[in-house]
Amino acid sequence: MGGLSIWHWLIVGILVLLLFGKGRFSDMMGDVAKGIKSFKKGMTEEDEAPKAPPQIGATTVIDAEKQTDKTQG
Repeated sequence: MGGLSIWHWLIVGILVLLLFGKGRFSDMMGDVAKGIKSFKKGMTEEDEAPKAPPQIGATTVIDAEKQTDKTQG
């Protein structure tokens, strides 16, 4: 009375297909695939690090060049 053989699993698979039907079973698998895709998308969005907001008052390269132009000319 050990594990189930391949024949047992084959019979169980046939019964499942008979109960749910081929179309309904494929629809369920499609829904599972959509759920997995949305889960992966959510995980990748969560992993992205938020960008640091620009600091107010920090001089940029363009601002620094403008200041040097004003002092030189």
